[in-house]
Amino acid sequence: MSKLPKEFQFTDLSDYGRPIAIKIASVFVKTSFTPIHMTLLFVVSGLIAVYCISQAYFLAAAFFLVLKSILDAADGELARLKKTPSYTGRYLDSIADIVLNAIIIYTIWSITGASAWYAIIAFLGLQLQGTLYNYYYVILRNKHLGGDTTSRVFEVKTPSALKGESQKHVDTLFKIYRLLYGGFDKAIYILDHNAHKAKALPTWFMSALSIYGLGFQLLLIGVLLIFGLKSFIIPIFISLTGFIIVFIGIRKVFLNE
Repeated sequence: MSKLPKEFQFTDLSDYGRPIAIKIASVFVKTSFTPIHMTLLFVVSGLIAVYCISQAYFLAAAFFLVLKSILDAADGELARLKKTPSYTGRYLDSIADIVLNAIIIYTIWSITGASAWYAIIAFLGLQLQGTLYNYYYVILRNKHLGGDTTSRVFEVKTPSALKGESQKHVDTLFKIYRLLYGGFDKAIYILDHNAHKAKALPTWFMSALSIYGLGFQLLLIGVLLIFGLKSFIIPIFISLTGFIIVFIGIRKVFLNE
């Protein structure tokens, strides 16, 4: 199900797995299988993809990267279908994503012989790209359209646990989330701290920005691996980072009504 009302829905290039994710979630909605279990499944899929990359099984790696993206969407869908939103799931999902991203970039670096500094820059760039996309997307959902209860524009205070989850778990996961994401969140906020005051961003802008969504990023990595272009992955993500300024500039100059 879309997170946005119909009139604000856009072509999300990173969310290609949503239709399959909905079907997967529907299979488990009346079972004891939880969204947390689904999150753990996407972690397993990501780790299998990493192993496949390290062994040069690039077609299999691409498959498991895409599967990881699908399962990443399925955990949220299952939470919505079961009506069991949780901050535990929200933060665990994000923590798993950034850890897997780091491992994936490290593995690509290890098989390509790229500069370690370039690999670090590519990882930081990949995270900044995703942060910008999520920043604008959450603003669109929450401020302008009501949004969901677990995604917040500004992650600065530990939230109160929702029904069915432990406050201790929320506290711990929030601290880890802030440690891993706080710098990226702050950097994007500094670059565009007034974004939450603007009107709803147009669909064409969000569609273009969705190349920064994690689903598209993993798909791009998979495609490059399949076509024998593994050495281009790190340079491409470094280059894409430069367009952050372009997107923010467009938002500030043309979409600041």
